[in-house]
Amino acid sequence: MNHQNSMEVFQNAPVSQAVFKNALPAMAAMLMVLVYNLADTFFIGQTNDALQVAAVSLATPAFLMFMSVGTIFGIGGTSVISRAMGEKREDYAKKVCSFCMWACVIVGIVMSCLFLIFMDYILTMLGASANTWDFARDYLTIVSFGGTFVLISNCFSNILRAEGQATKAMIGQVVGNLLNVLLDPIMILGFGWNIKGAAIATVIGNAIAALYYIVFFLRGKSSLSIHIRDFSIKDQICSSVLAIGVPASLASLLMSISQIIMNAIMAGYGDMAVAGSGVAMKVTMITGMLAMGVGQGVQPLLGYCVGARTWDRYHKILKFSLYFSFILSVVMTVICYLFTDQIVNVFLTETSAFAYGVRFARILLTTSAFFGVFYVLTNALQAMGAAVPSLIINLSRQGIIYIPALYLLHSFLGANGLIWAQPAADILSIGLAVALYIKTSKDLQAK
Repeated sequence: MNHQNSMEVFQNAPVSQAVFKNALPAMAAMLMVLVYNLADTFFIGQTNDALQVAAVSLATPAFLMFMSVGTIFGIGGTSVISRAMGEKREDYAKKVCSFCMWACVIVGIVMSCLFLIFMDYILTMLGASANTWDFARDYLTIVSFGGTFVLISNCFSNILRAEGQATKAMIGQVVGNLLNVLLDPIMILGFGWNIKGAAIATVIGNAIAALYYIVFFLRGKSSLSIHIRDFSIKDQICSSVLAIGVPASLASLLMSISQIIMNAIMAGYGDMAVAGSGVAMKVTMITGMLAMGVGQGVQPLLGYCVGARTWDRYHKILKFSLYFSFILSVVMTVICYLFTDQIVNVFLTETSAFAYGVRFARILLTTSAFFGVFYVLTNALQAMGAAVPSLIINLSRQGIIYIPALYLLHSFLGANGLIWAQPAADILSIGLAVALYIKTSKDLQAK
């Protein structure tokens, strides 16, 4: 698909066609991210060592910090670039893209060094016990070496959508994650490397995905650029990207922090409770990742409409996306609820860990039907360049509301309360997102 055809979809394609053409590849990419996340846990679970499953659950929030920083430049860059495309400022869009690339390289190297230097302190914060310490340390040490690749792959799986290259964006993620999934059984079980094998597969998968995106740009297939000659922080490039990217990434960053807090408290109930809660979160990811894919897929469409000020098309795209994402979330939630036992049993065979996993998963599923609405509205705010509302929502769902709820509900309900904190935060955050979206949309269109 050339650039002109990509933009034609943004400008004139029927609404349903435009949404599906951008959302389906994004959903497929998120599905592969989900498969990759499940594969690590699944194949480690085949070692019949619940302590290694617990160690992955403990280490995952720290690894997600690399992904969340990649999101800063990916979501922030996508928002700025898609609006610039709508305004016909393609040279500016090139500079934004190059800035995102080299920021990922520099920040990725710095983060990797910090993780390796402060590894023991990080493991203590994660709540690693004497039984899980060495496993978690092995996993995090290895994935830290691939930090820059994680940032680049997560950044450009978003940015390519800004110029209508949703399929190319999907291919990079699918190739990287599929390779990871294929390498997992070979390295974890075949070579007997256990949790180290999962970490090595993760690094290789992200490195190949990052290389795919770099080669795509270097072959001149894009109207954007990653060349150092186009790098700039002038003309509010840096501030514009960070204004949207930081609030967007806070959802992932605060998710990591809140999971660290939750795991540390949950560790008081034993390693099997930690393993169960980690698997329960994987169950709800099935709905969450697909809903997130819809939101990320339609964000460039909405951003283009904002830049071009074609509000009638904007509203049609938003309305269709909300209906589609809500129906999808309801269907996936019902499926996950009906087959909770079977899904959890794939990852956990130890009796007490399995019981925790099933109970916790069913609690988390109580609000997952609304994920679609939440993610579409959040991405719509990002598409409008609404930095402050985006910041408020993301601070609330994983921070201001969720973290206090962890302590409050834990004091009343024990281990179950730690899990109920997320549904409580979901309901309040969705209501907040609706209110902020209505106000922001009215204010922007009145200008």
